[in-house]
Amino acid sequence: MDTAPSTEAILEFPDNRLLIDLCGEYDRNLTDIEARTGVQILRRGNVLTVHGTPEAQAEATEVLHALYERLEAGRDVGGAEIDRQFRMATEADVPEGQLEMFAGGPVEIKTRKKLVEPRTDAQKAYVRALYANELAFGIGPAGTGKTYLAVAVGVNMLITGQVDKIILSRPAVEAGEKLGYLPGDMKDKVDPYMQPLYDALNDFLPGKQLAKMIEEKTVEIAPLAFMRGRTLSNAFVVLDEAQNATSMQMKMFLTRLGEGSRMVITGDRTQIDLPRGVPSGLADAERLLNRIPNIAFNYFTSSDVVRHPLVAAIIEAYEQDAATG
Repeated sequence: MDTAPSTEAILEFPDNRLLIDLCGEYDRNLTDIEARTGVQILRRGNVLTVHGTPEAQAEATEVLHALYERLEAGRDVGGAEIDRQFRMATEADVPEGQLEMFAGGPVEIKTRKKLVEPRTDAQKAYVRALYANELAFGIGPAGTGKTYLAVAVGVNMLITGQVDKIILSRPAVEAGEKLGYLPGDMKDKVDPYMQPLYDALNDFLPGKQLAKMIEEKTVEIAPLAFMRGRTLSNAFVVLDEAQNATSMQMKMFLTRLGEGSRMVITGDRTQIDLPRGVPSGLADAERLLNRIPNIAFNYFTSSDVVRHPLVAAIIEAYEQDAATG
């Protein structure tokens, strides 16, 4: 069987300090790129020599140049950035019209603690949709960044003055344990359901600032049932785990949208914990609202999972089983 001939590319980098960061500790970044492309990368002084098939060599070279440009711009390079570089299409591949949202520049979300960048094309389209629409849905499996990115956009809009508050909500569905049997008052009983939302906020806001915002109710985290009767104006509102909202709860939540507010609904169709026979409000909303202008529906698959690589493989195994079952 014929194999493609190996070729060699010589890359010279002027700043040796940045090259050290590009290679990573113990050259782990180069090892990662080698594993993903099948090339061999040799370093001598400020020169990297890339050996491999023309296609693999071209891909590795493009990634190395892009990562070096990140370093020149003062940004970090590590495993997440390498993963993002391999996953993402170039801006030229993004449909015309979407580029206007970020003026053709990189899609990024600035928060108090970190700069957040989408790592897949679906994530990039989702972030654009969150800025462009007053109501957006993010639907797909766990680990695809649906809630994380939504909270990041909410924090960005809050610190830039586009909204006055952030409201994060989830249905407190009893999955195995009855709320009444858990120790503590109502806050103690409900907080475990809300913990993923606290975790996301802690990634974007300093602890003392977040605690003050929660105390002043600039940031609210509450079960879905607590939304009844409210009109949410000038707020960035996220409903997480929306597949566990009933149809009535979903309608109640969607009709809370007030002037100057934005609303994001995230969920995973495959993780419905509602009692048998109770329809999911997420499925109903998808069916009823998908043709209304200015409502964005964004979908993710296992290829968008940005957690441990095994998570994507596990999701794919369950999806295949469901398809054949």
